Amino acid sequence: MGSSNKFDYSGKVVLVTGGTKGIGAGIAESFLQAGAQVLVCGRNKPEQLPEASGNKAVFYGLDLRDLDALSALFEHVESEFGRLDVVVNNAGGSPFADSATASPRFSESIIRLNLLAPLNVAQSANSIMQKQAGGGVIVFIGSVSASRPSPGTAAYGAAKAGVLSLVSSLAVEWAPKVRVVSVSPGLIQTELSHMHYGDEEGILAVGKTIPAGRMGQPRDVAGACLFAASEYASYWSGTDLLVHGGGERPAFLDSANTV
Repeated sequence: MGSSNKFDYSGKVVLVTGGTKGIGAGIAESFLQAGAQVLVCGRNKPEQLPEASGNKAVFYGLDLRDLDALSALFEHVESEFGRLDVVVNNAGGSPFADSATASPRFSESIIRLNLLAPLNVAQSANSIMQKQAGGGVIVFIGSVSASRPSPGTAAYGAAKAGVLSLVSSLAVEWAPKVRVVSVSPGLIQTELSHMHYGDEEGILAVGKTIPAGRMGQPRDVAGACLFAASEYASYWSGTDLLVHGGGERPAFLDSANTV
């Protein structure tokens, strides 16, 4: 996490949705190490909250799809802290589902979690940030699934594609006070990786398919978020940053017969 030492977020208030595990926890820890007051939210309080440099995140329990709970969260943040400088719209995800048999209710829940909830979070954050002299930054966590086939998580990929479009529009509507950007991770190793890729051998095998030679780590995404929300990125708005280690090796290269 040493990269966070290059950034100073002292006096800043940062909200990371889904910031209790995986990529979100890594992002929260990096902002804590950079001196920020970090707030995280999720449906269940973890045994251990993100902490770094003697600072610990403040937890709020809620389902982001609950509009009343979401409204109460931002009212509390504004009254308790008096400001909100950065929001990292990280909460999301999807289990595997065959598109031919997935229920309409399932698909709607995935779209609601990965597209509509982040939009509602961004609206609430913008209402606070527009009143601040320094405005604010909203970072959406996208996915490479937005720009390539996403078999087994089709609704998720479609929602993330919607996020990229949303970012480009909100950046225009809310400028110049609020910058809106997205960071799209590739394959990131978290505590849930074994569910998708098997044992350590499977994770290493997947890593070898990536030009960087390994799967990404939460700190890789966190570093991009630290930059995205900083003054160094003040002219970056409305576009996406891919954090995928060079992407995926084209399948045809392994099938082609060349001398």
